[in-house]
Amino acid sequence: MSATSSSGDLNGRPPPFAGRTAWARSLETPLREFLRTETGGAAVLLAAAVVALVWVNVHASSYDSLWGTQLSIDLGGAGVALDLRHWVNSGLMTFFFFVIGLEARREFDLGELRERRRFALPLLAGIGGMVVAVAIYLAFNAGRSSAGGWGIVMSTDTAFALGLLALVGPRFPDRLRAFMLTVVVVDDIVALVVIATVYTETLHVVPLLAAVGFFVAVLVARSLRFRAGLICLVLGTAAWVSLLKSGVEPVVIGLALGLLAYAFTPSRSNLERATERFREFREQPTAELARVAGVELRSATPANERLQQLFHPWTSYVIVPLFALANAGIAVDGGFLSRAFSSPITLGILVGYVIGKPVGIFGCSWLLTRLTRGRLRPPVGWAAVAGGGTIAGIGFTVALLVATLAFDGRQLEEAKLGILSAALGAALITWLLFRATALLPRRLRIRALLGTAEPLVDLYIDVDPERDHVRGPINAPVTVVEYGDFECPYCGQAEPVVRELLRDFGDVRYVWRHLPLNDVHPRAQLAAEAAEAAADQGAFWEMHDLLLGNQDALRPPDLMGYAEQLGLDIESFTNALRAHAGAARVAEDVDSADLSGVSGTPTFFINGRRHYGAYDIATLSAAVRVAGAQALATTVAD
Repeated sequence: MSATSSSGDLNGRPPPFAGRTAWARSLETPLREFLRTETGGAAVLLAAAVVALVWVNVHASSYDSLWGTQLSIDLGGAGVALDLRHWVNSGLMTFFFFVIGLEARREFDLGELRERRRFALPLLAGIGGMVVAVAIYLAFNAGRSSAGGWGIVMSTDTAFALGLLALVGPRFPDRLRAFMLTVVVVDDIVALVVIATVYTETLHVVPLLAAVGFFVAVLVARSLRFRAGLICLVLGTAAWVSLLKSGVEPVVIGLALGLLAYAFTPSRSNLERATERFREFREQPTAELARVAGVELRSATPANERLQQLFHPWTSYVIVPLFALANAGIAVDGGFLSRAFSSPITLGILVGYVIGKPVGIFGCSWLLTRLTRGRLRPPVGWAAVAGGGTIAGIGFTVALLVATLAFDGRQLEEAKLGILSAALGAALITWLLFRATALLPRRLRIRALLGTAEPLVDLYIDVDPERDHVRGPINAPVTVVEYGDFECPYCGQAEPVVRELLRDFGDVRYVWRHLPLNDVHPRAQLAAEAAEAAADQGAFWEMHDLLLGNQDALRPPDLMGYAEQLGLDIESFTNALRAHAGAARVAEDVDSADLSGVSGTPTFFINGRRHYGAYDIATLSAAVRVAGAQALATTVAD
């Protein structure tokens, strides 16, 4: 558990935190955390590419010598022998595609794509971007042997594109990044299929069948719910070696395995079992109870999140930069630049990425929206779609991988220059587009960025002012719902943040719903019933504030004292507590929490959308601003 001090800063403001009650703490591994890692990784990737360029132009022989060094692994006369560059390209990059598969699966299970019809538009947009880019490349290279390099312009570099999008277009909405993630995953999947088929020079059937067999074994182990990661690691490694021996680029196994890892919201029943097993271990710390508690904790945490937390930093900060260091080196001089920028390879890649990608993505999105009469539309505004299209012109990682398979010698150098130039051009155009969008009038800018598509709603039971406890304007455009527990220390830390939020935003209504976690907070249930007893006398919020302000004093005498302090009818209050009159009302909130997939406290929903991550004032304020802007954009459209 990550505890956070409640002392606050010198101004009395609590520090940023993102805790959850003990075992229900939410790891920040959904999309926002993914993108934060990508932003930092993009900076490291850029630095690695610069180092490679400097290294080659200062001492080319040492660069080629190092990455050409042979490394072999032999077991009983059989093994794998590759140079260091291919160990990076075909070996370590498997983990990069594994992480891409994990995040794609998370979006498919929990994110924007869990509503399957929303998958159609980014799918077709991704295909459109590839088709237009390939057509442009082929137009430049028609009738030449270099036409075989058309696969270079297919794929967008996920890490570089999303990272630079956060840098050059920070005001683009998070939903654009989710949309772009789908587009680039489509790119990656199609590109890997092309790599495995078009760029496979010789195909050996027996090793290929063995790879399929090992992958099927992974599926069987998964269906039998084997939890030993070692089994899948061994089978995955065997499949990788088999693909390598078959002549197929083995990185495809990484993406395939990543797509197998389910993402889900832990259920309260699983968390309660994990809590019980941990308590047993706390009372009797034996090795067997430690093992059982560990099994329950792992079962309550999605494998998708655990694997992302383990591998994503390594891929972003180590593996992809190593790939750039091994492949981005080009010996640059005036003669080479003059020759390359008149080469159809360089021009085809540059124009294909910088022009073809945005035209294909934007054009297909617009066409599909028109053909479906708005039933399918981007989750963001058209300026954001255009920005996503321009940033998709960064095809660094997979483009370099395909280039090394398609070309060598002078042609490979020309292809590398085209890829690097396209990345620079795409980032510059995206920045210019962002600056132009920022100059629009506020209402038009909001609509251009956020669009009018209805966001997905995670809150199962809508807010009912006649039933729910509401603070703030009843008809406010932004509604913040908190599922809380009066004994939960994190709810106590969140309370001053909520108060500050309501002070800063006059157009926000706040709703409290009960979720007493009885297995860890024995006094939470009675405290919730006390709040309902006070509500019967019109004093819910006054009691709410006292309970959260005195979380260490929630025994029955304490509750009676608070009722007396508020001037309530003590006899009625006491009778309500003794009869557990508020228990049914609390149970309704608990049921609604279960239906909404809530398992810990505090959990926030903003305009029906679950809020992930920290709940400090800066983070919640940003989320409220986005929700308010979206509501305004929808109002303007209507």
